Amino acid sequence: MSQPDATVCVVDDDVSVRRGLERLLRSAGYRVLTFGSAREFLERAEGARPSCLILDIRMPGQNGLDLHETLAASGRDMPVIFITGNGDIPMAVRAMKAGAVDFLAKPFDDRELLDAVSSAIALDTPRGP
Repeated sequence: MSQPDATVCVVDDDVSVRRGLERLLRSAGYRVLTFGSAREFLERAEGARPSCLILDIRMPGQNGLDLHETLAASGRDMPVIFITGNGDIPMAVRAMKAGAVDFLAKPFDDRELLDAVSSAIALDTPRGP
């Protein structure tokens, strides 16, 4: 079950992946914003504060790992789940060392992604006193 007011941003250059993830996440009760590139995310999501960010690793221009580092350096640190169709061990290690919540290889199971999103949002949800 989703957290109230949870927003998930999806950044992937593949329109079919974005649409599929948007449908899945909306069916689970999340608000979803999608972007076709790191640049588009940086330009359009200025005021947005996602509870979780799903980033494709390999995209034209700035890749997902670089976007994650850019966000962290600018103080816009948020829980990130990386997805990729062409991952390798050094890439996964870099992502996890940079603070990724999870690293999923495409194609992944819907439940696996939803569990990762739930974990990421739990990390972003403020705890009571």
